[in-house]
Amino acid sequence: MTQPIFIAGEWRQGRGDPMASVFPADGSVTARLHAASLEDVAEAIEAADAAWRRPEWRDLVPHQRASILYRVSQLIESRLEELAALQTRDNGKPLAETRALVASAAGTARYFAAACETLEGELPTPRSGDLMTLSTYEPLGVIAAITPWNSPIASEMQKIAPALAAGNAVVVKPAEATPLLALKLAELFEEAGLPKGLLSVLPGRGRVIGEAIVRHPKVRKISFTGGTSTGRHLAHIAADKLIGTSLELGGKSPTIVCEDADLEEATQGIAYGIFSSAGQACIAGSRLFIPRRRYDEVMGRLLEITQGLRIGHPETPGTHLGPLVSPAHRDSVAAYVDQARAEGGRVLCGGQAPQDPELADGSYYLPTIIEGLPHDSAVCQEEIFGPVLVAMAYDDEEELVGLANDNVFGLAAGIWTADYRRALRLAARLEAGTVWINTYKKFAISTPFGGFKESGLGREKGRQGIQAYMQQKSLYLGLGTAPMGWAN
Repeated sequence: MTQPIFIAGEWRQGRGDPMASVFPADGSVTARLHAASLEDVAEAIEAADAAWRRPEWRDLVPHQRASILYRVSQLIESRLEELAALQTRDNGKPLAETRALVASAAGTARYFAAACETLEGELPTPRSGDLMTLSTYEPLGVIAAITPWNSPIASEMQKIAPALAAGNAVVVKPAEATPLLALKLAELFEEAGLPKGLLSVLPGRGRVIGEAIVRHPKVRKISFTGGTSTGRHLAHIAADKLIGTSLELGGKSPTIVCEDADLEEATQGIAYGIFSSAGQACIAGSRLFIPRRRYDEVMGRLLEITQGLRIGHPETPGTHLGPLVSPAHRDSVAAYVDQARAEGGRVLCGGQAPQDPELADGSYYLPTIIEGLPHDSAVCQEEIFGPVLVAMAYDDEEELVGLANDNVFGLAAGIWTADYRRALRLAARLEAGTVWINTYKKFAISTPFGGFKESGLGREKGRQGIQAYMQQKSLYLGLGTAPMGWAN
């Protein structure tokens, strides 16, 4: 049976090309569907533009909009196992990870429901006594939300929930490889009572369907998570249209071990920061900096941990690393490792697909650690998006900061130290939107997230995450009773 898609509040077959969700663990097909067509895009956006203007949505008081998000949160929690299993089938992440992502989506809906209820305007104080000013926040209109394949349900909710809470309509273009979770979310929003037309989910190729969505004249904001080259292209489109963007892009995050760091705490955290999700995370700690005096000690323990990680079927309990999202992506990761070897890098572990015949049909790749490369090499500078860590030694803090910041990206960083004065000093000098100290890849929906430099524009999450989908309006109230007198 072919999976329908959600167009302007209606479930029906897309009018575009056939596509499929493929299970990366063995290449089997989870679902078949038809992509959206250009006609589907136009219909969805026209319906969205009409829907956000209708009184039954526009005139809802905040707690009424919030009630829909609360219901969605409850529905997600009640179906956690089903949704986690589906996301594992969609992108191959182990069930332990997809359960956490589903729980995160429920929390995101709940947080932005509360933010919607408590959002306040401003009452600036005018300089003259016969005037009062008010500042309010209003919706933008139709939002284009383009989401990645590595954490679909969490990324999609981080865009849908604040945009709807702010009073907008949303057209979602999920990653071509992972369309199923966005469609499930549409099902849950429909069940929760979201008015028709406010949400559409349009699977398809980014260069066709994504491009058509963002170029439509009635789309008033682009929210995108994905690669930097695509983000730059979307920023050009937004500039031509004079509309806003939120761009969460690539990363090549440094992980820093200080001389006083606890060995076990640091090495366990480093392994989690790069090898969880099989390294398929924009925030992965893929560049490791170790004091030269402690280099052998840290690397020895890190290799022990890495070689003990369990690579296996994502539905098997206890699996640390499942498959990469596709054979093509695995080949891309492998090509980077081959390039590192050609440039003189030493592959200390991994560096190939596993030899286990039970994994032969999946797109698996072993966790890999490389040393001996200059920092200007491609493997040290470019985002690989796989389980590949590059380790380097440093001699002092000035050298460390220079190396850590010597990259076009600035998404995240990690610091391992017992001295919080040192940690805060280093954090202030690092060009990164998020810095973890003695932890890694931990998030709070209440804390803004985004990147410096080529890692993006704008912020998601937090109170400002809802305001990012609104526009501010100022009102001036004259309190005096005398005419203005200008024409006298």
